[in-house]
Amino acid sequence: MIHGIDQIKPIPQIVQTPSELKPESSGSFGETLAEFVGGVNKMQLAAAEKTELFATGQIQDVHEVMAAAEEASISMALLLEIRKKALEGYQELMRTPV
Repeated sequence: MIHGIDQIKPIPQIVQTPSELKPESSGSFGETLAEFVGGVNKMQLAAAEKTELFATGQIQDVHEVMAAAEEASISMALLLEIRKKALEGYQELMRTPV
């Protein structure tokens, strides 16, 4: 049975930005960065907790555990890239003659 293009439904957005990573205030860069680091820490702790619950048999869905671990991994990689770029900017600023 062939369906027309008008019968295709859009795929719902599956991946959403975790609420822990969204800055709550429009404060300074330092405050925003501190909130982001706190969010990354929460995601790491949540992934570790889900892994422990899976290991003890309290969670049966391996996909839930893997998704939490991957989200935590990606957020940590982003945090490390932000750190790297901030250090590069600082080093460039220090090389600037006055």
